[in-house]
Amino acid sequence: MIPLRDHLPGRSIPVVTFLLIAISVLVFLYEQSLPVPRLEAFVESYGMVPFEITRGVDIPPAGPQPVYATLFTSMFMHGSWFHLGGNMWFLWIFGNNVEDVFGRVGFPIFYVVMGIAAAFGQILIDPASQIPTIGASGAIAGVMGAYLVFWPQARIDTLIFFFYFIRVVPLSAVFVLGYWILIQFLQGVPALAGLDGGVAWWAHIGGFAGGALFGLLFRGRAAEVAREFRTHW
Repeated sequence: MIPLRDHLPGRSIPVVTFLLIAISVLVFLYEQSLPVPRLEAFVESYGMVPFEITRGVDIPPAGPQPVYATLFTSMFMHGSWFHLGGNMWFLWIFGNNVEDVFGRVGFPIFYVVMGIAAAFGQILIDPASQIPTIGASGAIAGVMGAYLVFWPQARIDTLIFFFYFIRVVPLSAVFVLGYWILIQFLQGVPALAGLDGGVAWWAHIGGFAGGALFGLLFRGRAAEVAREFRTHW
């Protein structure tokens, strides 16, 4: 099940959403320009490593930057074109409307806070891990959590495929995003036993929970924005 587009028109050009996508793409292009040894060193230096955060020290031979800075830098790094493309696609679909609520100053702050909340979601589950965690998915999960609280009945055109059944179906946000977070939990439980397959499921869950909490706090503001495009639902 892949969301393709929603039916909530934005109030203005989503400048911050564009910038976040552009920064992530540029960082990834820089990563791709590096030879393998330098790329590995780059990921080890700027990826978020739970062990480093909980201990407050770098694992050699990582760079000299403060380890806590990786809570920020890691959310703009990606491991593959698929990783980058999937994250940016979800940010593109859900980011513009959430940006409308928080504004061009508040939205980047919200995004970074959600990325940090996501990182601590993963740290809480596996504080001794020495594997770098990278990606914007936790921050974007926060955007999705807020979107769900703000507009649970928003219509989202969704690609459904099951064997030979392939169809685009309009579904409510509560169904699409509810299904998404359910999958994160179903995958995250085995991760508690170390069977995570390299995906930071609990970062997704932590970000989504943080976004939903902020959504509850700012739901009144979202209602004001929603009145401008309620007829499009």
